[in-house]
Amino acid sequence: MYYTAVMQERLFSLEEANDLVPWLEERFEAMAPLRAELVRQQEELLSLLRRRRSNGHSSSEEDIAETERIVSQLTQRLQDAVREITERGIQVRDIGRGLVDFPSNRQGDVVYLCWQRGEPSIDWWHPTDTGFAGRRPL
Repeated sequence: MYYTAVMQERLFSLEEANDLVPWLEERFEAMAPLRAELVRQQEELLSLLRRRRSNGHSSSEEDIAETERIVSQLTQRLQDAVREITERGIQVRDIGRGLVDFPSNRQGDVVYLCWQRGEPSIDWWHPTDTGFAGRRPL
């Protein structure tokens, strides 16, 4: 007999989701400098690669390799930080904005409780087929 275990999506009550807001603020606060450094290093890598193409080899291969290594490490650290959030059943929509959705039940339908970094509590929701633009007040 074969069967597939289907992982049920965790549904949050408004109270459960709001209890996680301070924790999320801390996580996104910690991610902000990582994300900024990743963007800076990616721009540096692009610059090094452009110079290599236009000048023949003016960018040293060692500089390129080192910058690629840094980009890879920063990417891994951000992925780990996001995974820490998603493992709790929270859906990360935008790291830069600190935008997340909490699956929830609203009048028998699965919806998303929507929170963005800087908001003191969860005051918005939207249907699962709309995004941030479809936010509605609770």
